[in-house]
Amino acid sequence: MGFPLHRPRRLRSTPALRRLVTETDLAPRHLVLPLFVKEGATEPVPIASMPGVVQHTRDSLRKAAAEAVAAGVGGIMLFGVPAERDATGSAGVDPDGVLNVALRDVRAEVGDDTVVMADTCLDEFTDHGHCGVLDEHGRVDNDATLDVYARMAVAQAEAGAHLLGPSGMMDGQVGVIRQALDEAGFHDTGILAYTAKYASAFYGPFREAVDSQLKGDRKTYQQDPGNLREALRELALDLEEGADIVMVKPAMSYLDVLRAVAETADVPVAAYQVSGEYAMVEAAATNGWLDRDRAILETVTAIRRAGADIVLTYWATELATRLLR
Repeated sequence: MGFPLHRPRRLRSTPALRRLVTETDLAPRHLVLPLFVKEGATEPVPIASMPGVVQHTRDSLRKAAAEAVAAGVGGIMLFGVPAERDATGSAGVDPDGVLNVALRDVRAEVGDDTVVMADTCLDEFTDHGHCGVLDEHGRVDNDATLDVYARMAVAQAEAGAHLLGPSGMMDGQVGVIRQALDEAGFHDTGILAYTAKYASAFYGPFREAVDSQLKGDRKTYQQDPGNLREALRELALDLEEGADIVMVKPAMSYLDVLRAVAETADVPVAAYQVSGEYAMVEAAATNGWLDRDRAILETVTAIRRAGADIVLTYWATELATRLLR
């Protein structure tokens, strides 16, 4: 029996050799930390379905932002949880609404030391939980929603956001927001487009995180999980409308979509490791079914390997701290 001529194991034999030939690197700068801030909260509120994640107070938000910057994370994405909601999500447009106040707080805390991002969507702010305003038949009115998004985008830019993240999957949202920002003089405020956002079961814990009022589903505007070509069509439209960064959400169940987008896009590509993906790992680790630290690193590395330049993950600060050791 002859011995093998080719021995790939030679390059796996020591930690130094493995490090030398690693194809996909992962650094703190690749990571973005999503954070929730709850209006009126006097202490952080734990999110039961997302162990380790909380709805922040204004003070604890500033502290979490500073810790993320100290760990070297690439950015912070802010979501607001208002005390009151209405049919049009007016708290999202209000300069004194919880999210816009939080943006000012975080910019005051960290300045330009990291990229401060805002969720530019109405679902946290509406009393029906949809990402837009409803028509007389109870359906999401795409074009009426765009008018609100334009005002919301300007308010967030005024509050200090470096990047806006329109996540509602309304047709034309990137173009309308870009025009509104430019007309208001915010030429340097960028758009991180939620290009391929699927109607996924993995958003469940997020609904708790933002106290969502949603009844029903969002299948009339978020993408069907079975569709890939549709994602590339959305990509082409977002790029045409002026997106600075494009994103796939969720990440782990859509790595094929992420790869296809990364191979096509001529701008940076992000992916969101969503609440349900986070919760699955945490639950399995709690039950002793997997090695938590290794699973976190492996899943985020897989997202990078599939083509993401940027990964939004609730483990961002923790993982960045580990990577710096």
